[in-house]
Amino acid sequence: VDNAPSKPRQAALLGGDARETRSNEFFYRLNPVRLCVWLDVARTYVNMAVSRVTVELFYDVISPYSYLAFETLTRYRAPWNLDLKLKPFFLGGVMKESNNRPPSLVPNKASYMTTDLRRLSNFYGVPIKPPDFFLEFITTKSTIKPQRFLIALDMKYPQHLEEVSRGFWKRFYQDNKDIAEEDSVAEVGRAAGMQEDAIKDALAMIKEDRVKKALLENTKLAVDEYRAFGAPTIVAHVAGKPEVFFGSDRFEVMAHVMGKKWLGPKPAEAAKL
Repeated sequence: VDNAPSKPRQAALLGGDARETRSNEFFYRLNPVRLCVWLDVARTYVNMAVSRVTVELFYDVISPYSYLAFETLTRYRAPWNLDLKLKPFFLGGVMKESNNRPPSLVPNKASYMTTDLRRLSNFYGVPIKPPDFFLEFITTKSTIKPQRFLIALDMKYPQHLEEVSRGFWKRFYQDNKDIAEEDSVAEVGRAAGMQEDAIKDALAMIKEDRVKKALLENTKLAVDEYRAFGAPTIVAHVAGKPEVFFGSDRFEVMAHVMGKKWLGPKPAEAAKL
């Protein structure tokens, strides 16, 4: 017969606690591989939270790829500890200054874009369906009013900038409704929870020189400083240096450059696995 005291008894004799012993036994019995995985995940989140990175998103609400980038960056704001700065610019001006052409005006690109957006919409979990009047819109109208409206919000009502930006994309790419006219702009503001007096004020501001100048400055900054040629243009400021990325499919590379970890298009879901 083994007369040695039990482990809880040993703990008591040594001045310990039975509960502490049971806790230790739990960790001893853990699968080493599983424990390593847990520790790796914990270490990843600690590292991601340590360094705050400023990221500028230059975007135009006519761009579906900007919509994908916008939703992805807002999802990663906490996991990557981002100081995300939304920078509305005018894509028409970017195209002109960089001698570029919209992909929808190049037949082969337009055909590919239709398939590409369908796949990306499913991958990112962001519903996108270009309206039937898309080509007519980009050839006869512009997003100058919604982009100036966003600038006005950034100046005076910054708490609404993110949700109104999202609202323009939803109205155009999900509801398939106009976003160019002032009535349409006002509807987006209402849907985003803005008060009528704030909507009226911001609409009045889009006619002001300071708003026009600010949109022009954002556009020139993107083109002249960051060599932008389309949307979205994303600038991550890492170790005092601007790292420029184009499009909505460079996030894995961006994560590597910033010392973060890419967890897929839906980081909140990935963290639960």
